[in-house]
Amino acid sequence: MAASAHAHHSFAAMFDASKPIRLKGQLTKIEWTNPHSYFHINVVDSKGNVNSWAIEGAGPGALSRRGFKKGDIKIGDTLVVDGYLAKTGARIVDGRLVTLPDGRIINGGTPGDGGPGDPTRARPAATPAAASAP
Repeated sequence: MAASAHAHHSFAAMFDASKPIRLKGQLTKIEWTNPHSYFHINVVDSKGNVNSWAIEGAGPGALSRRGFKKGDIKIGDTLVVDGYLAKTGARIVDGRLVTLPDGRIINGGTPGDGGPGDPTRARPAATPAAASAP
């Protein structure tokens, strides 16, 4: 993965909200780094090929506040990731929800990145037709 992929960025700068994906794979590498953590998983495709994917998540502090601690996963564990594909087509996913081996589902998104599920994400203004009648 290029060094620039590790820089802090908004969701829209790197990922495509119209391309959701679910991956299930075996954990091969963990990077507890700021401003984004990365988890690498091997996923077996429909043809039996093993592909390595990088899953971008929030920094360690944000993940810890959500109940996701370093000791919760280890190399070899199976993770399920619901997220969004990189705009470049690279095997990088913004991991919005991560299902841990114990069944807990953790919000993996970076706070304030504007991506799906982020409470700071801009929402369209109500149109007159959508406004309620007095």
